[in-house]
Amino acid sequence: MSHPAPRTRPRIDTAQRRARLGRRHLLAPDCRAATAEETADAVVALHASDPATVHLAACARLAAPDPKEVERALYEDRSLVRMLCMRRTLFAIDAELAPVVASSTARTIAARERRDLAKWVREGLGWDERRLAEVTDRTLTALADRGEATAADLSAAVPELRATVVNSPGKPYEATVAVTSRLLRTLAAEGSIRRSRPRGGWTSSTFRWAPGTALVDLAAPPAPEARAALARRWLAAYGPATVEDLKWWTGWTLTDTRHALAAVGAVEVALDDGGSTGVVLPDDLDPVPAPAPWAALLPGLDPTSMGWKARDWYLDPAMAPRLFDRSGNIGPTVWWNGRIIGSWAQRPDGEIVRHLLSDEGGSAAAEAVAAEAARLAAWLGDVRVTPRFRTPLERELSAP
Repeated sequence: MSHPAPRTRPRIDTAQRRARLGRRHLLAPDCRAATAEETADAVVALHASDPATVHLAACARLAAPDPKEVERALYEDRSLVRMLCMRRTLFAIDAELAPVVASSTARTIAARERRDLAKWVREGLGWDERRLAEVTDRTLTALADRGEATAADLSAAVPELRATVVNSPGKPYEATVAVTSRLLRTLAAEGSIRRSRPRGGWTSSTFRWAPGTALVDLAAPPAPEARAALARRWLAAYGPATVEDLKWWTGWTLTDTRHALAAVGAVEVALDDGGSTGVVLPDDLDPVPAPAPWAALLPGLDPTSMGWKARDWYLDPAMAPRLFDRSGNIGPTVWWNGRIIGSWAQRPDGEIVRHLLSDEGGSAAAEAVAAEAARLAAWLGDVRVTPRFRTPLERELSAP
């Protein structure tokens, strides 16, 4: 009895993956965007754990880079919203995508934050849930009365917020933490409050707070539908990728990841890296033309640099110890045609310095990188940027 020949998976090679990255992530000059919203859409979400990263990542993808364009989207139009979501990480997301992200990831994380907070104040301060609810309500009322307020303003209005708990007493990483920071983090995760303009410039981590829209009040699709919608958006930007890449990026369980991929009809493809199997959307098998040669200087925690768990196809593993911190956060990177070739930093006098760890691209790459460094320095002007998460090579380069 004859058997049908096994079906051969379509193959998408590394060169094609890099071509897609350059075009779809708006890094090739001819593909750059006009608005901050377009930059976030292109990569699904902009990392926002470091306030400067949102502006640096968006401006790297804007045809006319300007932090005011990002501030417009964040604070005036509020078309970009910050959410604690994938991998319990803070992202800036298009407001239209927010309900999908809320249902697929953020609500689960917010519930965990609330449980953790309740345990923390119970064990550290002896507060029961009733006491915590009272303090929460008074904090929200104080914020509503003021319209906007800093953490210090709210602590002055609600004295209980100034209570502190010593975390990990006796350990090398012992820390004294105020209720203010834990409660505001939880309220922000729940959407009840939102970050408004920072005090100082766009690199500042000291935000004013304003009333928000609670996640429970968003008209969001059921979680399985939301996960499928997010998987579709992610694959359109990052595909082909492995199942493990999507699981890592979202923080979902393997079962939820597989169900989401099945719901969008994801197709398996063969990849170059060690014969692994990737997935793409069913209508995304045709090759994408490679853009003209391009260079980019991306910030620490850029969504492209942190877009995949398996990174060998765009990052030589030998470079990782100098480009990542001990927690797995990537620092500023220099790119050439879809591959990381080095790092950059800003010195106290404003100079943008870079160090190439690869000679890939030769003089053409070096010239293009120099042009991008000049472009970055021009729009930064007098602003000085120090990444929140320092990496070995960035520290070396930024030293005066």
